[in-house]
Amino acid sequence: MANPQACLKITFTSVICVLHFFPSIVSGECSCDVEAMGEYKGEALKFKLGAIATILVAGAFGVSLPLLGKRVPALKPESDIFFMVKAFAAGVILSTGFVHILPEAFQSLTSPCLGENPWGNFPFTGFVAMMSAIATLMIDSFANGYYRRQHFNKPKQLLLVDEEMSGDHAGHVHVHTHATHGHAHGSADSSQELGLPELIRKRVVSQVLELGIVVHSVIIGISLGASEDPDTIKPLLAALSFHQFFEGMGLGGCISQAEFKSRSMAIMATFFSLTTPVGIAIGIGISSVYQENSRTALIVAGIFNSASAGILIYTALVDLLAADFMNPILQSKLRLQLGANVSLLLGAGCMSVLAKWA
Repeated sequence: MANPQACLKITFTSVICVLHFFPSIVSGECSCDVEAMGEYKGEALKFKLGAIATILVAGAFGVSLPLLGKRVPALKPESDIFFMVKAFAAGVILSTGFVHILPEAFQSLTSPCLGENPWGNFPFTGFVAMMSAIATLMIDSFANGYYRRQHFNKPKQLLLVDEEMSGDHAGHVHVHTHATHGHAHGSADSSQELGLPELIRKRVVSQVLELGIVVHSVIIGISLGASEDPDTIKPLLAALSFHQFFEGMGLGGCISQAEFKSRSMAIMATFFSLTTPVGIAIGIGISSVYQENSRTALIVAGIFNSASAGILIYTALVDLLAADFMNPILQSKLRLQLGANVSLLLGAGCMSVLAKWA
């Protein structure tokens, strides 16, 4: 099975790499003028500290709700309500990729501060987003294929079949499968085997989704923390709180369905909750030297935002929406199907409206 701790280490290393570049980002030269906002620093700092606490609570609450499904029947992954909540969250994630991140990436990589060659001569934003979506597909495919081969490799499977002919067990089969470390009593039914590939897929999806969210969350957190304009921070605070809450619900639903151990779920949920607040704290620390329109800042932010958009769009459409909307449970209930469609449109619509402020 995929090791969530190993995945989080890789994700953390990627984030460290981003942060490693920021000293050069903040000191990068650019011909574009940056408006001084020194007189608002004190007021802006208050909003930034408030943003750290608010976004932390919103993200933690959002990602934790689906994980409480074992205790709250309405929040169980197989419930009708959860289908609609997950469709709403998927709409939020899809809108985040299309309406929030991609336009920001286009704005960064087509800025006049970068010059015409090569940034003005080739659509790097769309290209990077496309390549990251393809890379996500490949990771999805290879990871699922690897774990499927590991589990269903015949030399590694030992099936001991004993027929019990006495009493009520006559005609039944006792199957012991070393690969699953479990027992199955009954006719030679391999329901555990059939469910394993789906479980593996859900684990890979949850980890890939978290990677895409974390990359963007750190960048947007640094941008907010480095801003010195209270009029910019106020709407961003409200928009990011909403964004983190529902994005957390989408991620939490994936983590819940992946059936990780409690410790692994707690690590993944905590990691998601902390990324944006940590980004804001870093932004506050570098705000005195940060130049949003510097050449290096625009290139790094634009490329990472493009890659994040590709990951989120692919994950929302293929792994979340397509998987749920083609689910026989949803398709067999017209009211549930209509409710999921309405929830999807509401999630995408609400997040799109927020683009006016953030």
